Amino acid sequence: MYIVIVGDGKVGAFLTKHLSTEGYDIVVIDKNPKVIENAINSYDVVGVCGNGASYEVQLEAGVNKADILIAVTSSDEINIFCCLTAKKLGAKNTIARVRNPDYRSQLIFMREELGLSMVVNPEYDAAKEIARMLSSPATITRDVFSKGRMELAEIKLHENSPLNGKNLAFLRQHNLKILVCAVKRNDQIYIPSGNFVLKAGDKIYITGSPTALNKFLKFCGLDLGKIKDVIIIGGGKITYYLAQQLEELGISIKIIEQDKERCLELSRDLQKAEIIHGDGANQDLLLEEGLEHAGAIVSLTDMDEENIVISMYASSVGVGKIITKVNSNAFGKILDNLEIGSIVSPKQIVVNRILPYVRAMNNAAESNNVETLYKIVNDQVEALEFSVKENTRFTGVPLKDLSFKPNILIAGIVRGDEVIIPSGNDYIQKMDNVIVVTTDSFIGDLGDILN
Repeated sequence: MYIVIVGDGKVGAFLTKHLSTEGYDIVVIDKNPKVIENAINSYDVVGVCGNGASYEVQLEAGVNKADILIAVTSSDEINIFCCLTAKKLGAKNTIARVRNPDYRSQLIFMREELGLSMVVNPEYDAAKEIARMLSSPATITRDVFSKGRMELAEIKLHENSPLNGKNLAFLRQHNLKILVCAVKRNDQIYIPSGNFVLKAGDKIYITGSPTALNKFLKFCGLDLGKIKDVIIIGGGKITYYLAQQLEELGISIKIIEQDKERCLELSRDLQKAEIIHGDGANQDLLLEEGLEHAGAIVSLTDMDEENIVISMYASSVGVGKIITKVNSNAFGKILDNLEIGSIVSPKQIVVNRILPYVRAMNNAAESNNVETLYKIVNDQVEALEFSVKENTRFTGVPLKDLSFKPNILIAGIVRGDEVIIPSGNDYIQKMDNVIVVTTDSFIGDLGDILN
């Protein structure tokens, strides 16, 4: 598949890394020659230096034969114009990053009238993810499949957890209808079997219906109480989208922002939020604004380092729920050893949105393409949702009689409104949604999980 990526900033570079790793033919367009040089030296890609919205530059990049053009420059307008030019040149599909809140009401128009195949807004999607985290304070992350009928949650086991020292068969003995589908222990990742023994310090990833997950969390002694108030550090686009969602949930919001003009804009647009003009990294200011008694703090400045420091301080004064925006890969494993709560990465969210679409286009002849994708466990495991559109060689066959590739786990089957935590006697049938967890990063069709 031939893919052109316009804009090689943080999001573009992250897409380039993932898509080139999956073996697609990638061309990167950027105005900065050093950026192009870095992309060529780091990945197996072709680089074109120039304005990605230019007709001539797109021709040089071969957009006329591209299967997909993805425009992720810092300008919404340039991204849209890139896609319009690409469609005229003959690109089969176009994807644009559009972040401005003023354009949200026009997304349907952009897709239907301007011919954009997909519009991604990482800030809005990040806000949705953070709102989910705040609605489930007992979990580190909580992702949804099948329009919320099945969820994937991450928690960390502590010494006093009833699961410490227990094998996974223990869960079925207590009628807990969830499935532990992945475990991270130190630097090791496991797709566990029923005999796997859990230990304190493990990060475990669980699938189940929302009701079953809440029952499991309560069994583990984790607090299911609701957060009533949130302090948000930084007043960017994510904060704007998040505050709108939290206002609807009746959560009290306090936003601390350094830029006075931005404070005035937020005061105008967010009627229920309290806007504080000040430095969110100032410990005295944080204490003055009630950090010690806050239900949650969300660090959303433009600097990862500042977000990490703020979150570490919030942890030291006992804030119950902490969410930290981190976009850089530079911190790697260091973050695992820091008490900074849940981590959200807008660029990872973009990849999670775009990868299923790309894989579906690459497997257009198949009928059971990936619908939803989450990269979990530090990007080393994928949780994928497939929609079974027709009967195949694996439908109607008990799972115990199918030969799966290594490190593949069927983590759930959604059949209508029923959520099935599968055993060997369960089977997949037409119209099911199937959730698969795997360490294999190249699955584009449900049939790919079989030997």
